Amino acid sequence: MSLLGLDIGTSGCKGAAYSLDGTLLASSYQEYPTIHQQPGWGELDSRQVWRQIQDVIRTIADQTKHDPIAALSMSTMGEAMTPVSHDRKILGNSILHSDTRGETYIRQLREKIGQERFYQINPNILGVNYSLPKLKWLQEHQSDLYAQTYKFLLWGDFVAFMLGCEPLTSFSHANRTLLFDIRRETWSDELVALTGIEREQLPTPAASGTIAGTISDEMADALHLPRKIPVVVGGHDQCCNSLGSGIYQAGKAVCGIGTVECITPTYDAIPDAAQMLKTGLNVEHHVLPGLYVSFIYNQAGTLIRWFRDTFAAAEHARQDIYDLFAREMPQEPTSLLTLPYFEPTGTPHFIADASGAILGLKTSTTRGEIFKSLMECETLYFVESLLMLKERGIDTSEFIATGGGAKSDAWLQIKADVFGVPFVRPKVVEAGTLGAAMLAGLAIGALRSPQDATACFVKQERRFEPDMRRHAIYQEKYAKYQQLYPAVKHLL
Repeated sequence: MSLLGLDIGTSGCKGAAYSLDGTLLASSYQEYPTIHQQPGWGELDSRQVWRQIQDVIRTIADQTKHDPIAALSMSTMGEAMTPVSHDRKILGNSILHSDTRGETYIRQLREKIGQERFYQINPNILGVNYSLPKLKWLQEHQSDLYAQTYKFLLWGDFVAFMLGCEPLTSFSHANRTLLFDIRRETWSDELVALTGIEREQLPTPAASGTIAGTISDEMADALHLPRKIPVVVGGHDQCCNSLGSGIYQAGKAVCGIGTVECITPTYDAIPDAAQMLKTGLNVEHHVLPGLYVSFIYNQAGTLIRWFRDTFAAAEHARQDIYDLFAREMPQEPTSLLTLPYFEPTGTPHFIADASGAILGLKTSTTRGEIFKSLMECETLYFVESLLMLKERGIDTSEFIATGGGAKSDAWLQIKADVFGVPFVRPKVVEAGTLGAAMLAGLAIGALRSPQDATACFVKQERRFEPDMRRHAIYQEKYAKYQQLYPAVKHLL
């Protein structure tokens, strides 16, 4: 018996099958492009991505015939929704969180309800990155498509639906639409009425770990899977990352480094709305009952991918470009300052019309220095929120690093040096697939408890201790970094 976890992100889909003792049995990954039809737009071709997700599942199924998959669940990005018909046809593309369409509708909602009242229902800071403004844009600008749509599904809901299950969405995903009442754990009557979104076109919210159904025989055969496999409602990627990092109780934080970097603290109750609103942080359900999380996030892997594709595309075709860049980076902190605002920023500032900048360039500046500066300054972005976590009593004495970026020794050492605390890399850094697989195992009773699952699945590989001399240099650099955006924002 094995458990399949899928991790569907902005730039690629990963899948992994694990035995019940946490051994990785098989894995597969496919990358897909973002479509930019106009400046400020960002979409995925849902038909293409669905084909690639099927390829990932099929590859893993073929590698696990000796240890057949018994259940699957998914860790998926938030916000992006795909329109589908009742007979499971894909009707259009999926608009990503980074797409800036719909700012008008956010302003209108803010004027109607106000941020404070809104936060009491749905504890998010109103911004263009969520699902709602995209739905409103489609409602106004692609009204025929909107009217034809049976359901708008987030990616976990979409994949389960295409596999033959009912259109359910996790509480954590529902929260990302801006239409969810976190306390009532259902769609908010007040917000649905205010926004004019049709409740019937939304999936049904359900707790993570709920069995959404079983894979249809047709899809099981097409994907080379055993028939009647349960599909388990998963969760928002960072929530699954938290479980896959071994966090099953309040007071700890994980640092997920992927397309987006996200620090995720965990609570055992919904924090006071007035106090949380002051921090600019959101609150949503963890994938385990009785737990909640916040996200402190900004672009990370997006910057690295941009640098790779812009300055080393030819070399990337011949070798592992990240190893090359790591060799080119200087050992000491750079003198460059990078403003990591190449896309709309995340918490706590939510700058929608952001632009990046790199300061301090000279003719002697090397490619390795620029690359390291991207890593340094995307990390410096989080220092402000790290201080807020300490004020809330969240344990910030150590971070568990997950995601593709956690494979980089250089990046984790930079983070340890900037934060001044250790970073721990688990043996399985793709905590999204691991957390989803653990969730699937818990749902079918193959794993007895989150504690037992953690003991089996989560192991430490390496610990990166901070160099306190470099930490002192980065503290000085952070003082300059704080001045960077105020100094240049009128020019960008």
